[in-house]
Parts: sequence; C-alpha cells; structure tokens
Amino acid sequence: MVQRREPTARQVRLGAELRRLREAADLSAIQAAALLGTSRGKISHIELGLTGVSEERLRRLASHYACTDAEFVDALVEMATDRTRGWWEEYRGRLPTSFLDLSELEYHARFLRHVAILYVPGLLQTEEYSRAVFSVRMPKLTTDELEVRIQHRKARQESTVPYEAVIHEAALRIRVSDRATSRAQFVRLLELSDADHITVRVIPFDLDCFAGASSAMTYVSGPLPKLDTVVRDALHGSTFIDSEAQLSTYRTSLRMVEAASLDPDRSRDFINRLAKEL
Repeated sequence: MVQRREPTARQVRLGAELRRLREAADLSAIQAAALLGTSRGKISHIELGLTGVSEERLRRLASHYACTDAEFVDALVEMATDRTRGWWEEYRGRLPTSFLDLSELEYHARFLRHVAILYVPGLLQTEEYSRAVFSVRMPKLTTDELEVRIQHRKARQESTVPYEAVIHEAALRIRVSDRATSRAQFVRLLELSDADHITVRVIPFDLDCFAGASSAMTYVSGPLPKLDTVVRDALHGSTFIDSEAQLSTYRTSLRMVEAASLDPDRSRDFINRLAKEL
C-alpha cells in the first residue's frame, strides 16, 4: 500500500490499537514482522497509521497477538477497510488537519457528549456567534480563512448523531459579541433542544460544592467503549485522547458533570430566563 504523508486521526488510532495489542502480547516489532513475513519498517508504518493494512493481515496479527475479542477485531477491520471519502475532504489543505479529524470522528461516532465552560458548543452555535469566536483567534485569521471555518462549522452541524451538550452558565452569560448575538444564540439553543437527537443541559452558577465543570471536552463514542475518544481544544489545536486509563477518568468526570446539571426541561426554562434578561 502507498505510504500516507498525513494519516487521519482514525488511521492513527487503528495503528495505535494494533501496537497496544502487540505490546500486550509482549512481542517486538521485529517478531511481529516475522509473523507476517514482512519488515520491521512495515509494522512500524502500520502502527503509525502511515500505511494501511488489509483485513487478512489484520486478522492474522490479532490472532498472533492472542486477541480473543472478536467484536473488537471486527471493529478494527471496519476501521482498516473503510473507504469513506467524507464531506470534510473538500476542506483538506484549507483547514488545519485537526478540524478534519474531528469531523471524521463525529461522522463515525455512535453518540457525542460535550461539556462547555466558556463558549456555547460549536455544533450549537449560530453563524454570528461562530464568527465572533473565530474573529478573535490568534494569529488573526484572514477573511478567507474565517469564511472557510464558518462553512466547515455549519457543515458539521448537519450531523444527526445523538448529541448531548452540558453547558455551564458561564458559557451562556459570556457575550462573545453584542446583545443581539446572545439573544439569537439563546433562541437557537431552545430550537435545537427540541430536536430528537439533541439534548441540552445547563450547570448553574449556584450549584454548591462542585468543581468538576473545570474540564471542557468532547466525548466521542466509538463502536466499542475501548475505541472511544476524548477531544480537548487548545490554542495550538485539538488533542485526541484514547488511552484506556485516561478515558476512564473522563468517563467519571462526565458522569459527575451530567449528574450535577439540570434536566432538559429545567435547562430550557433556565435558558428562557437568561434570554428575557437581555
């Protein structure tokens, strides 16, 4: 297979899972290569996501690694053989790779959970709200760069994957622009909360003894829990977290946040009250 210059996060994840299986079997890359009759470099490229792997070779590796989880192996095969050319590919070369990787993860997700502290989640933003957020990015975006980001965000919002957003009151009260933008954003949140696949919950300021809202994140469910991913945003771009120990920590944090939030009906009432204050 042709070596990739820029593997996607999904391709990198497949390679990482194969590396974890090999290491759990206490085999070196040289030993794994011998099992396939190939080179150590080929194994390294597969585990880095730089080279694809056929279903036959993947199943042979899983067998040699003594992986007995048939459902997990099937999920890896699906990742390895998927040839989907998603809508996000039209933005390749026009946006940072992390934007495309996030879109790909969302496309394949079983469900999405988002915890928002400072901003309304991107999947729920109005165009005016998104424009205000992107306009203050550093270094400053050109007009063309800004418009591409707006178009990409609007395309992401077409997803019908089950989605739950837990939004802290701080994110609702911070005015990224003017009153009109905030008011329109509240209306948009109320409209979207009626959608069958979207749930909006709010964490109010007056909640006692809760520090768990300090961690904003997007939790992306894979075909199996061990293939879930947590996405954290930073100034340099998105970070994708997939180690089992870290995923377990974020699952616990997510349960704490959801347990502390208002139910959907009370959340709608809360957002309505904020809108009336403007």
